[in-house]
Amino acid sequence: MLKPVWTTLIVVMALMCSPFTQASPQAWDVYKARFLMPDGRIIDTGNKGISHSEGQGFAMLGAVYNNDRQTFDKLWQWTRQTLQNKQTGLFYWRYNPTLADPITDKNNATDGDTLIAWALLKAESRWQDKRYGKASDEITKSLLAHMVIDYAGYKVMLPGKDGFNHNSEIILNPSYFVFPAWADFAKRSHLQAWQTLIQDGQTLLGEMGQGSVNLPTDWVSLRADGQLLPAKEWPARMSFDAIRIPLYLYWYDKKSPLLLPWRIWFSQFSRLQTPAWVNVETNEKAPYMMAGGLLAVRDLTMGEVMTAPQITPQEDYYSASLSMLAWLAYQ
Repeated sequence: MLKPVWTTLIVVMALMCSPFTQASPQAWDVYKARFLMPDGRIIDTGNKGISHSEGQGFAMLGAVYNNDRQTFDKLWQWTRQTLQNKQTGLFYWRYNPTLADPITDKNNATDGDTLIAWALLKAESRWQDKRYGKASDEITKSLLAHMVIDYAGYKVMLPGKDGFNHNSEIILNPSYFVFPAWADFAKRSHLQAWQTLIQDGQTLLGEMGQGSVNLPTDWVSLRADGQLLPAKEWPARMSFDAIRIPLYLYWYDKKSPLLLPWRIWFSQFSRLQTPAWVNVETNEKAPYMMAGGLLAVRDLTMGEVMTAPQITPQEDYYSASLSMLAWLAYQ
């Protein structure tokens, strides 16, 4: 029988080695107070209070890292009951509570699907409940079945089920390449598809840089001949989507050479004078600077010493979410 002192030591060492122990409880409490509704819905305060599958995934990750199972279960219950498409097993991307039908767009968004599955997988590890892992496995199987295709010599994950495969081109959102999640899915399932997604995703990212800034745009067209161009339906900007690219790259491998173009771009500006976006075709820059979560991702990418996030009353849902995720990636 272990003596109490040894039992205590083992518990302390286990906590020290846990990947979840260094989250920010104070920031998490503020995040919940600002953005979590009583029913488990995360509201986008910068977008008229709608909700996204992405936001549910962000918050579910936050709950796991902060060992907040009660909140996690509330988030997952609302997400499963309200957003999950029973035919595909994936999740409707947008919920607008002001409409008679809150889900008018029945499409999914694979970043949200991925984040939800990843959070469930981490929840199984955190709380030793196999039901979470089973739910994660079902989502990842659906992602592979419905969203992963071979195109122009690459294995890619489409951003959504409808509207992104045009035969002569497909539209990609490289901020949906959640490499650390894909790596965990590969480890869990031992399926080569996830490793190939990682390898091909990194190859594509290495070729997506555009213009003199050499950065990817939020949305990218992959032509059938393998050519990569800014998708014409969106501004040719590295902006509020693409900022998540270095976040997930760092989370996957903080020494990744794919971070170099971002570091070169950021290093051209002082920290508080870094433009929030840039048009890669015209070099036009945002008339306002990075702040909040955008700045947190910049700091992470640049290897700055980071401290636990402080979510201000002025900070909207997306900025606060980026701050939280950057802190988790930093651990």
